[in-house]
Amino acid sequence: MNRRTLLTTMAGRRATNLPLALSMAGGLEPYTGAWKFEQAAHLLRRAMLGPTFGQINQAIEQGMEATVSSLLKSLPLPQPPLNDNPNDPNVRLWDTWVDKAVPQGDSDTVNKRRLSLRSWMIGELLDEGISIREKMALLWMDHFVVELFIIRDPTYMYKHITLMREYATGNFKELVKKVTIDPAMLRYLDGNKNGKDAPNENYARELLELFTVGKGDLVGPGDYSTFTEQDVEQMARVLTGWKDNGFYKQQDNIPVRGEFDASKHDTGSKQLSYHFNNAVITNKGDKEYEYLIDVIFASPKVSTYVCEILYRYFVYYEISDQVRKDVIEPMAKLLVEKNYEIKPVLEVLLKSTHFYDMLNLGAMIKNPTDFMITAFKQFEVEVSRDLEKRYALTRKMYAEITDMQMPLFDPPDVAGWKAYYQEPLFYRIWINSVTLPVRATFSNKLATTGFISGTVRSKIDVLWFVEKVEDPADANVIVADFAKLLFPRQISQGQMKALKEILIPGLPDFEWTLEYNDYKQNPNDDKLKKSVEQKLQNLVMAMMNMAEYYLS
Repeated sequence: MNRRTLLTTMAGRRATNLPLALSMAGGLEPYTGAWKFEQAAHLLRRAMLGPTFGQINQAIEQGMEATVSSLLKSLPLPQPPLNDNPNDPNVRLWDTWVDKAVPQGDSDTVNKRRLSLRSWMIGELLDEGISIREKMALLWMDHFVVELFIIRDPTYMYKHITLMREYATGNFKELVKKVTIDPAMLRYLDGNKNGKDAPNENYARELLELFTVGKGDLVGPGDYSTFTEQDVEQMARVLTGWKDNGFYKQQDNIPVRGEFDASKHDTGSKQLSYHFNNAVITNKGDKEYEYLIDVIFASPKVSTYVCEILYRYFVYYEISDQVRKDVIEPMAKLLVEKNYEIKPVLEVLLKSTHFYDMLNLGAMIKNPTDFMITAFKQFEVEVSRDLEKRYALTRKMYAEITDMQMPLFDPPDVAGWKAYYQEPLFYRIWINSVTLPVRATFSNKLATTGFISGTVRSKIDVLWFVEKVEDPADANVIVADFAKLLFPRQISQGQMKALKEILIPGLPDFEWTLEYNDYKQNPNDDKLKKSVEQKLQNLVMAMMNMAEYYLS
């Protein structure tokens, strides 16, 4: 059952009797409807991780146009990861290791740098602010997969992540060119083994099948409707001669980059298929790969494929014929007109009528990274600025996300996370008999006893957080305001009543008002404080275990 059918059923009426707003999804025309908490929260939930009360209210005040501009604003690259290993022989404690030599044969130091990289990545997600960059970097990391488990060198992975951030909302064609000679990618897909005497087709195949035109239906022998086996073979020849430099480098001044070896490059002519206008590529040396990518991008399949990926990431996994006509095709046309600049396409999508269609609100299941980062950020859980405590916490968070089956630097294979392409489940893949208990255990600890990492105990300060609502002395206001923040869609009156019952079981509303006001007047009374705190903890824990909390 898709979301439209589900909501029709919930509404208890046939689709033909639904109001226009529910029965039509709209297109890329500018959204002109209400701009209230629900719409502002929807935009921020999809474009970033875990917006707070303050960020949502800021978005309401600024308006949609200004908020989208803030999200798409270019930012300086973050400071590199730091060394939290006191035994690294080449790097001082809390200096960066990304430009330093790797001690030969010292696997423990290399592993500690990998852990540092993971901690740093989670820290950057926690500090994203009102910006789409981190969300886009995660998308491109999933699109241009490089597995740290396979490439091993943390400096290579850092360079790769930095490239994803640098081009987060930039030019997609240029990003593909950079990725093609990225040292991590050269090593991951064997581009560094691709020579004229023994062409390796791994990268050429993924360049087409995963990165640019996609793998269409088989329409003939070796013909996938978007490329042919001949194209893979010929493009592999174009890409010969490249190697990675700086792997586990033994000196600080060795550059980490892709390098061209003309002696290993195939200088012969390469004949492509009708999918690429039967182009013939002649020897262009170290610029030949760039020319090849220009040829690939002349195919209209590229823009459509990329826009489908953006749509599934920011809106919904199902692409109907109507959505293809009203949303995907106009997005693809705009992408070509803007010479594959991503920012203008995102801007139009995030301001569109279709994006704010009520059927697109709460239609996604949060991936594990979104789930954990959102929990910390929305409740504004304190994250120490002390480097030792911060790195310990974020390292534990990375491990917990891994237990939820999303190790950020190690997707299952070159195709990335199945949730973004595997029919028919898509996002529902994130929830299963293994991951659901892990999620629940994490949220229960965060709401009550605390999420422990080393000497750090992180927990939601419910007594501080309740002050964010309009009237914390009113049980109805608490439930309503918490629900607005934590759930992407309005819950039923029955659910609201059940939640209030958890807060004040079997008691009239005024009992909460009396107890809360009594606590505020006597904040040092431990018995009163504990009673109020426990009631709020029970409420938060219950809300974080509701199905609606898992949605975005």
